[in-house]
Amino acid sequence: MNLTISGHHLEVTPALREYVLTKLDRVTRHFDQVVDINVLLTVEKKKEKERRQRAEITLRVKGRDIFVEHSHEDLYAAIDQLMDKLDRQVMRHKDRVQEHHHATAKRVESSAG
Repeated sequence: MNLTISGHHLEVTPALREYVLTKLDRVTRHFDQVVDINVLLTVEKKKEKERRQRAEITLRVKGRDIFVEHSHEDLYAAIDQLMDKLDRQVMRHKDRVQEHHHATAKRVESSAG
């Protein structure tokens, strides 16, 4: 699994990198067939009051790319909510893949019996 964590208008500190890795652990525990992960953390340069922190991730799994992004005033909160969204999408993808394989197995059993 290749993992890239980069920042735009932001330096990715070791603490921030560790936080992202900790959160990604939950997602990779649910679905281990991840090929590539790209994380981009951005600070949008707007007026001081409207400064937004954005986190986005592209997760490449066999046969599909999953892209999720989320913005918030706090980067850590943006990462938390991003990982929640990603986790839901990964679980949905995993269910689709498993349902597909189960349907094939049932057809083979019924034609043999």
